[in-house]
Amino acid sequence: MKVFSLEQSKVNNIVDFTFYWLCVVFLAVYLLVNASPKQLVESLFLTLVGLISWTAIEYLLHRFVLHGLQPFKSWHREHHRRPSALICLPTLLSAALLLILVFFPALFLFGLLHACALTLGVLIGYLAYTIVHHGIHHWHMDSPWLRKRKRLHGLHHRVDQHSYYGVTTSFWDNFFGSVSHL
Repeated sequence: MKVFSLEQSKVNNIVDFTFYWLCVVFLAVYLLVNASPKQLVESLFLTLVGLISWTAIEYLLHRFVLHGLQPFKSWHREHHRRPSALICLPTLLSAALLLILVFFPALFLFGLLHACALTLGVLIGYLAYTIVHHGIHHWHMDSPWLRKRKRLHGLHHRVDQHSYYGVTTSFWDNFFGSVSHL
């Protein structure tokens, strides 16, 4: 099992999904067990903030890091070249980035409970992104919403690669004007 490879095996892919599902469940249970009723309301709000923040993080990372900075740009170009390959950030690296860029700053600023809630929201968003992105490239879809996501992501891959950076939502593409009017 290659732990640090960009191209994942099916086993690594399943491990990635399972790991993030377990993290989401762990954080949700932790919050439910340890938060007072008032803290639960705050935690729910911060989880929602984290989820909404994820949509912006997803867009900004995709547009400016994966399409703009080396070595990420060349790694991502390989995904565009072979869209059905299981090319993704290794779990250890994505988990480390989430800890360093989300959990630890939130822990320092807001304390453990609120850091867990904010991180939970970002993790839910990240997990949704990984599932939707995997589905776009590997599943036949009956859902109109998923079919639309697949069509827009297909345009991103095939047309000019300067549009449709959002995978789970088009909100930020519309907000920043990175949509193509075909």
